[in-house]
Amino acid sequence: MSLDTFQIAGRAMAAQLVRLNTIASNLANAGAVSGTEEGAYRALKPVFSTAYDGQTATVDVSAIARTGAPERRLDPTHPLADADGNVWSAAVDPNQELVEMVETSRQYANNIEVLSAAKTLMLDTLRMGR
Repeated sequence: MSLDTFQIAGRAMAAQLVRLNTIASNLANAGAVSGTEEGAYRALKPVFSTAYDGQTATVDVSAIARTGAPERRLDPTHPLADADGNVWSAAVDPNQELVEMVETSRQYANNIEVLSAAKTLMLDTLRMGR
């Protein structure tokens, strides 16, 4: 067991935190409406990359991509409606985002358990030397 364990788990937690922040942003904009297709909110998704260094691998967020196509809806009474009476709804599925949030929080918690176990093992090893 080395400091690599702490670094790997820490970087994984940082990546999951970015993922959780994008989910929060998506949920906050789930009901957003725009007058143009280009102005409509699109869901944010982190793009993960894995780097290998000898025997260890780390995960980082290499980019954040915008995904999905906004949904066009006819609503001529809406103040943001265009000349044809259309508005565009955010390309966010709140149910999918909630599932992602639960998965992300579990993965974050798993990394906390890894750090806790590594800390306990290191302390027990140090106590053996007394």
